[in-house]
Amino acid sequence: METMGKRAGRPGETHTPGAGEEAAGMFYRDRQEAGRRLADEVRSVVPAGEGTLVLGLPRGGVPVGEEVAAALRAPLDVCLVRKLGVPTHPELAAGALGEDGVRVLNEDVVDLARVSPGELAAVEEREREVLERRARAYHEGRPRIDAEGRTVVLVDDGIATGATERAACQVVRARGPRRIVVAVPVAPRGWTAKFEGLADVCVCPFTPADFSAIGQFYADFAEVPDAEVLACLTRAADRLGRDRAGSRDAAGGSREVSVPAGQVRLPGELTVPEGAPMVVVFAHGSGSSRHSGRNRFVAQELNRAGLGTLLFDLLTAREDRDRAMRFDIPLLADRLGAAVRWVRETPEGRGREVGCFGASTGAAAALRTAADPAAGVAAVVSRGGRPDLAGAGLDRVTAPTLLIVGGHDPAVLDLNRQARVRLRGPSELTVVPGATHLFEEPGALESVADLARDWFVHHSAAASHRRGG
Repeated sequence: METMGKRAGRPGETHTPGAGEEAAGMFYRDRQEAGRRLADEVRSVVPAGEGTLVLGLPRGGVPVGEEVAAALRAPLDVCLVRKLGVPTHPELAAGALGEDGVRVLNEDVVDLARVSPGELAAVEEREREVLERRARAYHEGRPRIDAEGRTVVLVDDGIATGATERAACQVVRARGPRRIVVAVPVAPRGWTAKFEGLADVCVCPFTPADFSAIGQFYADFAEVPDAEVLACLTRAADRLGRDRAGSRDAAGGSREVSVPAGQVRLPGELTVPEGAPMVVVFAHGSGSSRHSGRNRFVAQELNRAGLGTLLFDLLTAREDRDRAMRFDIPLLADRLGAAVRWVRETPEGRGREVGCFGASTGAAAALRTAADPAAGVAAVVSRGGRPDLAGAGLDRVTAPTLLIVGGHDPAVLDLNRQARVRLRGPSELTVVPGATHLFEEPGALESVADLARDWFVHHSAAASHRRGG
């Protein structure tokens, strides 16, 4: 695990507050100030933009997280966890519960406090009810933001035992982030040891020697009501919407779109820089969407290189709840083919080459689409793909195809080697050393973006030359 720089919570490191701070017995005026000061530390190690997702731990961590998200120009959401307090000392955590069934126990606290199994079960039942109620309240009309492929910054207003934050790390890790950063304004010395194997980076600007409770380091540590949590989320969403609008205006060619595909219309985002030689249509993997952090990261790199992109949902929200539809490759390929045709008819895409970028099952859809000569796909890139699911379509693919696989993804690597033999056009298989299936290792996704950019730039020029453009 990496531990970030000065005052980042390494064992033995100390931040000495000024005389006024010592006299007042505090360090922060309120959570908003704590968030701004924490953001200054986080910005030095976390990239700004929508490739990063800030998750505040309700309730106190959300106003802190709002400030961090604003500084990073990143979306803000909540990660729902509930502390399991010791019945006789509720502020002391015997463990924590998280979304998706995550449960973490602090066995030392349970033993020292002599918490019986019955007492623990009663606390768990009560906290599970609160967790479910808050999930309904916080996510009503506000879908959970996809963490896949993103750098996720978990923010709380401080760490005491760390049980709640450890549970949050487990909840988030299951969602496929690129990396997890735990960031708090205050924590006891040596706190990072609790996150070995759970977090990739730990950030904390203040690790006092006299730590006994989080609240002692705030002038205002009033309880945060649910209404304020919702207000923080609303303000963050509004801010991000304004940022996106400004970015679209600056790019001069990005807009929200509705892609017709048979009987349905699918939401998407079309970005075409001026003079773009190609528009790359993205096909996400099962259980993902146009909000996939990994795909958005690659798309942004393609846009910087002057290429256009279309990120869109292959399924409607109702269809996505049917797991079988996520693996219906013929259906997904039909949807992708419709999107390719639609791009060619838009003012932005008319006269440009069209490429396809597929991830996981989306790669199979991309190859089936490319197998149709009428689609006219100029190039394909597969990231951690399942080309074998394209079936007989593999034997008809003549478009230049780049297969990118992680070196530590042996089963998928073998499937890609077998699939490449069947491709009829130019192809390459590139292995990213040390990367696993989700390319969450440091530098792995950057390698994917670089490879995809070079492939599409080269083959858009080659296709244009063949057409006499």
